[in-house]
Amino acid sequence: MTHPYRSHTCGALTSAEVGRTVRLSGWVHRKRDHGGVLFLDLRDHYGITQVVADADSAALQLLDSLRLESVVTIEGDVKARSEATVNPNLSTGEIEVYARFGTVLSRAEELPMPVAGEQEYPEDIRLKYRFLDLRRDTLHANIVKRTKIISDMRKRMEAIGFTEYSTPILTASSPEGARDFLVPSRIHSGKFYALPQAPQQYKQLLMVAGFDRYFQIAPCFRDEDPRADRLPGEFYQLDLEMSFVTQEEVWETMEPVLQGVFAAFAEGKPVTPSGQFRRIPYAQAIRDYGSDKPDLRNPLIIKDVTEHFKGSGFGIFAGIVENGGVIRAVPAPGAGAGSRKFFDDMNNWARAEGFSGLGYINIKEGAPGGPIAKNHGDERTAALIDALGLGPDDGVFFAAGKEEQAAKLAGLARTRVAEQLDLIDKDRFELCWIVDFPFFEWDEDNKKLDFAHNPFSMPQGGMEALATQDPLDIKAYQYDLVCNGYEIASGSIRNQSPELMVAAFEKVGLSKQDVEERFGGLYRAFQYGAPPHGGMAAGVDRIVMLLCGAQNLREITLFPMNQRAEDLLMGAPSPAEFKQLRELHLRVVDAAKPAVSTPGHIVAPDAG
Repeated sequence: MTHPYRSHTCGALTSAEVGRTVRLSGWVHRKRDHGGVLFLDLRDHYGITQVVADADSAALQLLDSLRLESVVTIEGDVKARSEATVNPNLSTGEIEVYARFGTVLSRAEELPMPVAGEQEYPEDIRLKYRFLDLRRDTLHANIVKRTKIISDMRKRMEAIGFTEYSTPILTASSPEGARDFLVPSRIHSGKFYALPQAPQQYKQLLMVAGFDRYFQIAPCFRDEDPRADRLPGEFYQLDLEMSFVTQEEVWETMEPVLQGVFAAFAEGKPVTPSGQFRRIPYAQAIRDYGSDKPDLRNPLIIKDVTEHFKGSGFGIFAGIVENGGVIRAVPAPGAGAGSRKFFDDMNNWARAEGFSGLGYINIKEGAPGGPIAKNHGDERTAALIDALGLGPDDGVFFAAGKEEQAAKLAGLARTRVAEQLDLIDKDRFELCWIVDFPFFEWDEDNKKLDFAHNPFSMPQGGMEALATQDPLDIKAYQYDLVCNGYEIASGSIRNQSPELMVAAFEKVGLSKQDVEERFGGLYRAFQYGAPPHGGMAAGVDRIVMLLCGAQNLREITLFPMNQRAEDLLMGAPSPAEFKQLRELHLRVVDAAKPAVSTPGHIVAPDAG
């Protein structure tokens, strides 16, 4: 036994090693004193081994004195556990190590948070002491699983002829729909690099350069507000691009890859088979599910019942319809058999979400109840119930208003009703493509047309569509991959024509000169022979979150920031030293005061 720290890891010993003398090193996970006999769980990356020390052990006093999470080396004899004490939950559960000697490698101070066990603990403490948090079983396992998932992605991409290329991190600003992280240039006073929101332009340039099939596990940076499925600052995506392809070929190429990744790590949960991903047009998704990220495990389908309320005795809905609004219905199977409280709670929930309310009809033993049924009239209510296919103890909720508002409320209500009635099968992964996204949308705040999705996408119908169609009717060769209510990938066929690119940007108020200045590299490249190309990017973090069964991206990320975009462990962001600012030709201004700028400087109003 020549190694100074271990002959085996803490997850390696089995009954085959009984009788051997071994050396283990790890962290003190748990301790239990049973009247002069000390049981200690020793943990490392690979597992846990139970160590025993009694009055005859030279290691007893030392081990008894240690705090949890101290690091020790133990030398001892492997013994078989009695049949009654075998632990089937441990790979080492058939044995224990009788400690002969012990050496302390590092003593732990009193812990600010527990490592053993999975109890909840304040997030600020978990992030500040992330190195302790990462020792906890579930988080540690999630990080290991993440690494394996990424490795599996790489192997699958390489197996179908893709090659991984690394694109620059310091680049120019790109219109990806979020704020850039800017990096000031020391050499070029007053100018800034941007961290890439995505490698979008570079991967298109790779296609122009003739590389044909590119992929990358790409780091991306966006200065966005955090939420459960989006971390502040940075994220990773499986980025890819292909030359000479249609969007159908992109789908057919990537379905087996992503379905295979899910199937490999789903731990037996069913996954939609490759070739059977539904392809749902965007307009249909909004109409049927109230969302372009539908959870297909939810069986509820939203219905348009606008026509039923034209001239209705229920004046509120009749007025909304007369003024161009719509009425959407969300069925609630079996809800009518319960109490009215469920319906009132749903209405209160809608108001708490910022909507005016959520109308309903509750049917109890075939008798419709509630204000809508009462005022709509018996005959028209019966026709409505028949059209919706409702049973004698069902219910239905109504979202009313402008089309976009009604769709949003109906989509949220669909999810909440299904959750409250336990209708969602949470033990499977349902994947689908959302296709035919609108190319443009109306920006109500700025009263102008804007791109609805990726501005570098190809409009369906090409130049003729841009010249002859209402911009809001033009669809794009754009698509999202959705799983269980999360968008996990997004892509498109790209617009590789310089003339078509300019024409598209002119629709949103940018001139040819603007295009040349903002996207000069791509615009120039398209003038020297650009193949038709397309691709997508799959969100690594969200895929891992789904496969780990986590509810938050921080549970599958090594060193995440908090909700305020702060790294509590490393203390970022932090003030820069005066010398650093001077080298970068920058001054920090008081955020409370209005600032003025001069080339190369940001200057406070009272600066000399």
